Order: sequence, then structure tokens, then C-alpha cells
Amino acid sequence: MSRTIRYTLVVFALVLVSFLGANAQDYRFAHLDFQRILNDFPEKKVAEAQLYDETQQLKDQLLVMNAELERRFADYMQKRDSLPDLVRNTIEKDLQDTEARIETYREMAMRSVTEKEQRLLKPIVDKIMAAINKVREEHDFTYIFDTSTKVILSYSPLSYDAEPLVRAKLGMD
Repeated sequence: MSRTIRYTLVVFALVLVSFLGANAQDYRFAHLDFQRILNDFPEKKVAEAQLYDETQQLKDQLLVMNAELERRFADYMQKRDSLPDLVRNTIEKDLQDTEARIETYREMAMRSVTEKEQRLLKPIVDKIMAAINKVREEHDFTYIFDTSTKVILSYSPLSYDAEPLVRAKLGMD
């Protein structure tokens, strides 16, 4: 290879390396355990208490409905053989309808509890996410990973633990 071509390639390589070095970003990584922060958040305990109270009320109502169905079914079983067909069929249909209403109530109660949990947790999650975003901006982190998801297979000790910063931002520690 001629000297000129070699010289040109060396100059080109130096320009390329300096260009890439000037444009390379300094990536800063951090991690935290989102679930631990959420579980330790004081407002979550209040939300859990509210959710527990509502769940207990719904469960108590379900127990009352089931007890009434069982009482009516036991009463029907005692009289079943002495009842005319039309009466027996009517009672059986009524018991089946009651059982279906109880099942519908159970499904609606579960849905209601799930929706209330989401409504109660959303403002808490939003506060935590706002604190995480502020910490990311203030400390110029490129990424903050959530170690509670167990999706991250490995992270370097060079990754900064941002959890104390987020907890401080939330006034938790």
C-alpha cells in the first residue's frame, strides 16, 4: 500500500475516532426496588386498610347470601318429596336463580375490589414515579432499572442505587 493511502487511512481513522469520541454519550445507570418503595410508602398502608374494610363488607354480605341459600335449600330438601311437581320445579328454579345471583355478586365484588385497589394505588404510584423522574433528571441518569421485576439478569456495581435518593425525595427516610 502506498504511503499516501496509508497516511490518508490513518488521518481518516483519527478523525473518525475523535468524531465518535466527541459524540459518544456518558450513559449513567441506576437501579431501585420499586416494589419495596411501594410497600414501605405510608399512604399504601392507609389504602390497604380501606381496601381491607371494603373487602370484609363484601365478604360478609356474600356469607349472608350463601347462608340464606343454604337454609332455603335445606328447607326444600326436607319438603321435596311431598311437594307437587309445579311447586318443586318453581322452588328449584328459584334456588338456581339465587345461586346465579350470588355468583354474579361474587364476580362484581371481585371486580369492584380490583378497581378500588387500582384507584387507591394510582396516586401513590404516580408520586413514586414523579420522584423517580426527578431523581433521574437531577442526577443525569440515562436509565433507572427496577430490580423488583426480576427481569434484569445482572447489573454492574457501577450502577448507582437510586432507591435512597427516591426515598429521600418522597420524605420516607
